[in-house]
Amino acid sequence: MPYPEFDRSRLRIKPLADRAHDLDLTCLLPAEHIPDTAPDPAIGRLAGRLVSARDAGAARIWMMGAHVLRAGVVRHLIRLMDMGAVSLIALNGAGPIHDWEFALIGASTESVARYISTGEFGLWRETGRINDEIARGWRQGMGIGESLGKAIHEGDFPHKDISLLAQAYRRRIPVTVHAGIGYDIIHEHPNCDGASIGGASHRDFLVFAEQARSLEGGVLMSLGSAVMGPEVYLKALAMARNVAHQEGKSISRFTTGVFDLLALGGDWKAQAPKSDPRYYYRPWKTILVRTVADGGESHYVQGDHRDTVPHLRHAFEAAAKG
Repeated sequence: MPYPEFDRSRLRIKPLADRAHDLDLTCLLPAEHIPDTAPDPAIGRLAGRLVSARDAGAARIWMMGAHVLRAGVVRHLIRLMDMGAVSLIALNGAGPIHDWEFALIGASTESVARYISTGEFGLWRETGRINDEIARGWRQGMGIGESLGKAIHEGDFPHKDISLLAQAYRRRIPVTVHAGIGYDIIHEHPNCDGASIGGASHRDFLVFAEQARSLEGGVLMSLGSAVMGPEVYLKALAMARNVAHQEGKSISRFTTGVFDLLALGGDWKAQAPKSDPRYYYRPWKTILVRTVADGGESHYVQGDHRDTVPHLRHAFEAAAKG
């Protein structure tokens, strides 16, 4: 049908210098920061499982919402990569945008309330360059995460040392980005090519699914990802188990961990009833219950990422030293 489409050539794209930023480099915690709060006992158990998975060569998959990057814990995540706690990082589409902006200008995060009122929200020139890099990387056989990590690592980005994507690229740790068209500000821009974003994101999904084949004896972490992480993981695990069953193998004994703010309460190792609104909280039923029901174990840690991630980093360091 000849439905009318929005003409993106009419958009006015402004430079990031004209934008007020809610976060800058002062939000980043030092690498040696130890929170004042007491760590949840589950953090120590998860650290031990991560060390065992590292030593066995099993998957250590970390799925993260964009808020984790805004929480200022990137130096701790980079240290965890260095220690072998991470074999793959999975992000939603917003995560790389914050990472790109922090690496480029040392600031990120705009006021939605302010800029949606003026019609400027998301329409910033330097951020839109992400679309060009995704399209270029897609033509060269890369997914979104690798494309952007390479661009930041090799480009003129003054703060690439605190870019999760660039530092993962340098360490040859895959970062997969799971995009939904229309979810992210870069999709507003005239240079956005939906075909390359979709193709590159699907390539990342297949990289994720291949990692899931190594989850036996491994660990899957979900930090602040209420929808993307659980849903991508569920489909990838189904694919991995499908092939494993054909080969007479099993992917059942592994550990999952969910770090989030929601107070689950009660026995979260059993799925909430459908009459409970928390039934629709995907990390609970998918990551903590259903996918580990055949011999795995799960842990839930409630708290601010500025506390829980540094605690996990220090616990992993201690566990690795034995």
